[in-house]
Amino acid sequence: MVIPSDCTPATSISYKSRRKRVREWHAWDKINATVLFIVHALCLFAPSTFNWSAFWVAFALYVFTVMFGITLSYHRNLAHRSFKLPKYLEYLFAYIGLHALQGDPIFWVSTHRHHHKFTDTDKDAHSPLEGFWFSHINWIFDYKYMRSKGGRYKNVEDLKSQRYYRFLQKSHWLHLCLLPIILYTFGGFSFVVWGMGVRAVLGSHAIYMVNSVCHVWGHQAWNTGDLSKNNW
Repeated sequence: MVIPSDCTPATSISYKSRRKRVREWHAWDKINATVLFIVHALCLFAPSTFNWSAFWVAFALYVFTVMFGITLSYHRNLAHRSFKLPKYLEYLFAYIGLHALQGDPIFWVSTHRHHHKFTDTDKDAHSPLEGFWFSHINWIFDYKYMRSKGGRYKNVEDLKSQRYYRFLQKSHWLHLCLLPIILYTFGGFSFVVWGMGVRAVLGSHAIYMVNSVCHVWGHQAWNTGDLSKNNW
């Protein structure tokens, strides 16, 4: 997912009211849609390109990008500051998370902190109140709606103050283009299909389901005041 670095606040709008008129696709919406279309299209070649080497490459990339990159780095370390890491490990895991196709650290952390502050309200960027599919994936293709939430990047001064994260924000699409080149060099088209297509699609939808499924179905043990639920 590619996110512009100028995602600044705009006048608040309602998604439901916006849906009543013709959808206006921003350039970044088209880029994000194109990237996700490509990785999904690659999955069509998965049966014909299957081999165990490609499978294990995809599995390893899934573990590293989702478990270490998103869960450990983006989520627990950067967004919630649950623990501290030596800078070289913090930067390494953040770079790994970049390849999960969820955006750069500044974008992801800002969105997640904003989500926790305004969970399942009109200010939440991906609330299921706007519809299941909107919270699952459609919010990614609505740049103007995201801008309307207000306060973009004002809650990540700790990351913006670091040159490394500003560099990743400006250049992350270059790194995303580098990975399939490396995969093709070492394993051909099958590595690209499984390492970029299958791996990215499974990882992305697993992450998206936290925003959608886990805010729609499941058991809520405590009255949290929002729609978050425990779901296997």
